[in-house]
Amino acid sequence: MDGRVDHHSSARSWWSRAWNGFRAEFEPLHPRLLLVDLLVRPLPQLAFQRLRTALYRGAGIAIGPGTLIAGRLDLIGPGPITSRLGIGADCWLNAPIFADLSGPIRIGDRVTIGHHVIFITANHTIWAASQRAGPVEPAPVVIGDGAWLGAGVTLLPGSSVGAGSVIGAGSLVTGEVPPEVIAVGRPARVLRKIAASELASPQRPTNSSCCAS
Repeated sequence: MDGRVDHHSSARSWWSRAWNGFRAEFEPLHPRLLLVDLLVRPLPQLAFQRLRTALYRGAGIAIGPGTLIAGRLDLIGPGPITSRLGIGADCWLNAPIFADLSGPIRIGDRVTIGHHVIFITANHTIWAASQRAGPVEPAPVVIGDGAWLGAGVTLLPGSSVGAGSVIGAGSLVTGEVPPEVIAVGRPARVLRKIAASELASPQRPTNSSCCAS
């Protein structure tokens, strides 16, 4: 009798482990995003921006009116990742862009983002020397209204860019960048405050004429 009980218990344990493993393998899959990705991939860079943006909205991403996406977004993370990405109104996003959506990413209004920008929200606790990377600790990334991220900028978990600031191409943002400054470097350091005298024009260019770098 005890042998049969042990056998059934072992079988249930095996099926439970198998089911949990199966779920873990398929958890990162996001069917709507996979479908949108198949539709977006053939579209030429900079062309069909309104169609591409509408497709990403259809996948469940909150995108404000007037925003245009010029290429493919590479989005990863566990669970309902589309709910963790918010893009404001009248933004222009060049591409490709990589976004780790383990934590939330919030992009304000009238933000311009260059190609090959990387958003990272997953950090790890530090464990013993035998395995330094412990469990994931997500932290948000926030981009203020009117900011401009140059090509190849990387933003680490918990970083933020203040409203109206410019991050130079190739920079690494590790913390808080204040509003209305130019910051460059790895890590990004404030170069200077943006003076009113250096503004080219009080009129904002239209999204269709943007080509962020």
